[in-house]
Amino acid sequence: MDNQEEVREFLTSRRAKITPEQAGLPTGPRRRVPGLRRSEVAALADVSVEYYAKLERGNLAGVSPAVLEAVARALRLDDAERAHLLHLAQAADGTDALARPRRRRTKDQWKPHRSLQWTLDAITAGPAFVRNGRMDILAANQLARAFYADVYATPGNEANLARFQFLDPASRRFYPDWDLAADVVVAILRTEAGRNPHDKDLHDLVGELSTRSDAFRTRWGAHDVRHHGAGTKRFHHQAVGDLTLAYEGLEMAAEPGLTLTIYCAEPGSPSEEGLRLLASWAATPQTLAPHSSD
Repeated sequence: MDNQEEVREFLTSRRAKITPEQAGLPTGPRRRVPGLRRSEVAALADVSVEYYAKLERGNLAGVSPAVLEAVARALRLDDAERAHLLHLAQAADGTDALARPRRRRTKDQWKPHRSLQWTLDAITAGPAFVRNGRMDILAANQLARAFYADVYATPGNEANLARFQFLDPASRRFYPDWDLAADVVVAILRTEAGRNPHDKDLHDLVGELSTRSDAFRTRWGAHDVRHHGAGTKRFHHQAVGDLTLAYEGLEMAAEPGLTLTIYCAEPGSPSEEGLRLLASWAATPQTLAPHSSD
């Protein structure tokens, strides 16, 4: 991905989101741009207008951490956006090659250690799986395979949650909050693109989804990023119905770039009973009929 274009579009999109009121600036009449002007961001970051304009044209090579932090403060970036800006600056300097984690992340090239699969299999109360930044499911326990039966049912998904989200009609039923889930998926992919801009498999995935999905293409152009650590999601599973599950996403120290995600239900809730039912059916997968595309 072109670094200068990424920087330009990211900074421009962040500037457009900040209103003068949020920045403590007078609104004034006849504003021609959404959000802040370049001159206003420059003043807030305590740099010259010419220098900030250079940054927003995509030239981050050699920019000091202090200036990056000042720009982040001026644009009110959150933690994920600050990290993304730093990754873009590292790529511009060529230092991302030194900071880049080891990449053995494709399903064909990477296999879980026996101990990792044992650990996943030992988690019986909820779905547990390992994914990479491209949203490939690389390893899963039995309950996760039953939980994501729709994902695995269509070979074209290639056990990739982004393909399932945007290219498989079954995702519209599986995710009751489809738009929110779609926003999250794209933000994760955009974050990964900043962290690992030379990932050809990611480039290919983004190209495929951009070509085949208007919903993806629109969201990709928003340049939103996020850290996906913990929260609650709603699902509608074909076999057990509605589930409201909490999740924890844990970065794997032994495998940089991979995330272990565990879902669980509130004790005593209907969702907990639903997971118990799903676990009993997971022992006999033939009861989980493939979904219909209708």
